[in-house]
Amino acid sequence: MATLPVYRWRLAPDGYATRRQLRARNLRPGGQDVAAQLERPRRRRGPLVAYLYRVDLALPVRPMTPGRWAALAKANAARRICPVCRRDAGYVIPSSLGMCVPCAYPDPDGSEGTA
Repeated sequence: MATLPVYRWRLAPDGYATRRQLRARNLRPGGQDVAAQLERPRRRRGPLVAYLYRVDLALPVRPMTPGRWAALAKANAARRICPVCRRDAGYVIPSSLGMCVPCAYPDPDGSEGTA
């Protein structure tokens, strides 16, 4: 089993990139294994680790098809529907609440926030 080369933060050689850096260049890892890792030391905890991929083996990002756009729009719309009142909240429902803010914190006066 080969061990990965480990580089300190900001000291990785050219030719390696994180997933985010690849995405900024419109690339994706394309099935390649992690080539190296980056470590950023911290004082009282373990180091932060970022995995690096080889840029020369990266593939272009796949284009969005009309079907993918439709599926993404449907998924985002579902994240806006409150499961309690079944209304479109106008924002993505926070997973910490699991429902829209008016359902999570009902107004004791019964008003819907109108002035």
